[in-house]
Amino acid sequence: MSATLSVITPVHAASAEYLSATHASLVDQELPAGWSWEWVVQEDGQTGLLDRHLADWAAADPRIRPSSGRAGGPGVARTLALARSRGTLIRTLDADDVLPAGALGRDVAALVARPAIGFVTSAALDLLADGRLVPPAVGRRAPLRGVRGREGEPAGPWVRGSVLDHWRRHDHRLPVHPATLCIRRELVLAVGGWMALPASEDTGLLLAANAIRDGYHLATVGLHYRKWAGQATGQPAHTEPSEQASRHALIEQRATVLRELFR
Repeated sequence: MSATLSVITPVHAASAEYLSATHASLVDQELPAGWSWEWVVQEDGQTGLLDRHLADWAAADPRIRPSSGRAGGPGVARTLALARSRGTLIRTLDADDVLPAGALGRDVAALVARPAIGFVTSAALDLLADGRLVPPAVGRRAPLRGVRGREGEPAGPWVRGSVLDHWRRHDHRLPVHPATLCIRRELVLAVGGWMALPASEDTGLLLAANAIRDGYHLATVGLHYRKWAGQATGQPAHTEPSEQASRHALIEQRATVLRELFR
């Protein structure tokens, strides 16, 4: 029997133009024997944009499963996609990002080889408008050095609670990109999935998952993170102080409570 990895992608109008590159990177992925992927794409809204951008691919490939629902932000779109997904593993993939060769295969292999861990992350590179791949910039939002913890640190485990501890010590900066997360389905459900926040919902899931389960980091690059003018994390609203403080506070509170409950 084939096991399934569900790749979950939320889409809004601004990011839809990049779906062709995202799709191309996905169909080039190779998974271990006995595994297959499905691409569960969810429009955040009901404008018909997936009919324009995905209809031909979906008609030719039953692994591509688009749908739409009323707008509620990326967390809601991801959750609606989760409800339609069938995989035992869940991989996040934003509509404007690209998977390097072998990324999904490495995720699956790491989780199959380590049944005690709940999730894996991987290194990431920024994809610039001119096509260059560069190490992620260090800033207030996140260091995103591409590898776990200190720059140059190799692959290794995420001990339960270690991501939260790092986040607290480094002014709400993560040691890894949350968009690289590949996680067991039961763990997503156990922590309530993506938080109902206007942003940082992927950060909330990563911290919550690590609050109750160990994970593992792969130093090999598993994501090309597109940098472009219209991305949500680059807009002024994303760093508006009052909202950002509220998001961070709620993310930290949930992870802290989960760690205590599952001590």
